[in-house]
Amino acid sequence: MFPSVSLKSFNTFGLSQSCNRLERIQSQDQLLTVLRELKQSNAPFLVLGGGSNVVFTEDYDGTVLQMAIQGIQVYEEEECFRLEVAAGVNWHQLVCFTLENGMPGLENLALIPGTAGAAPIQNIGAYGVEFCDVCDWVEYLDIASMTKHRITAAECHFGYRDSIFKHALKDKVIICGIGIRLAKAWSPKVSYGPLSELPAKDLTPKAVFDRVVAIRRQKLPDPEVLGNAGSFFKNPIVEAAQYAELAVRFPQIVGYGMEDGRVKLAAGWLIEQAGLKGFKLGQAGVHEQQALVLVNLGSATGADICALARLVMQKVLEKFGVRLEAEPNIIGHQQLEAENE
Repeated sequence: MFPSVSLKSFNTFGLSQSCNRLERIQSQDQLLTVLRELKQSNAPFLVLGGGSNVVFTEDYDGTVLQMAIQGIQVYEEEECFRLEVAAGVNWHQLVCFTLENGMPGLENLALIPGTAGAAPIQNIGAYGVEFCDVCDWVEYLDIASMTKHRITAAECHFGYRDSIFKHALKDKVIICGIGIRLAKAWSPKVSYGPLSELPAKDLTPKAVFDRVVAIRRQKLPDPEVLGNAGSFFKNPIVEAAQYAELAVRFPQIVGYGMEDGRVKLAAGWLIEQAGLKGFKLGQAGVHEQQALVLVNLGSATGADICALARLVMQKVLEKFGVRLEAEPNIIGHQQLEAENE
């Protein structure tokens, strides 16, 4: 069957790929029904959230399940609020909902694109806060057994931009909902980057939210205007000895010490120092304001984006001896290793 349904509006890069069939999943019953049908016919399928973490490099010869299940339930306890959030809820709208209803704790994660169901997969994070810091549980459907399961945050094996959903449970489950715990005793997380400039007397959840939104809008392009998937590369983590060597060669290098003694480097700084900020390769480009972001300048293909990503990885490896790793999932047959590996 020739792919016939456009996926351009279902991926934030705005890539003009297609699929055979698109199902917008708006309930768990619908998900079960569609999955049973697909399994009976042994038909391939792909689960998609907000499309903010994918690069399509070719048409998808199968069915795309776009998770659009909605719903937020709030349960108040003495020391916290517990939220049950459906997988299709827009993440930024969830952040706004919690603040508007006096439940702070997600403000550092404002304006991150995507859906709630995708948050645990990537363990999304920004400005010193990660999803794992507020996660209570994750509920998923096991594709093989067609049964629902709920696992705790500890069982998700969260790491930096990592989780069990990228490893043991990859392609085996579909996340249906998440549980979030927000402590009533709010304490601001403002030690990271520009947030540290906030005056102590003005530290409110709304003030932190406003600063995060302002920073992201200043540095990151709007996908509606310039196709992108947000930060394209993870901030690489190196051993302390390697960081010490790099700091001698590059005194201005940006790094953040971690509890285990290793150091997380700012990938955007590495890319900029490699001379690639604003660099263009055909219709794909490195954003002029934030080198961590790759953009579709108008008519780029997924192959164009991957070619640019490989070049960036190669140049950073050559200059710093540091390997970058892409954040988005590549849907197709492209590989993203640096060319000299």
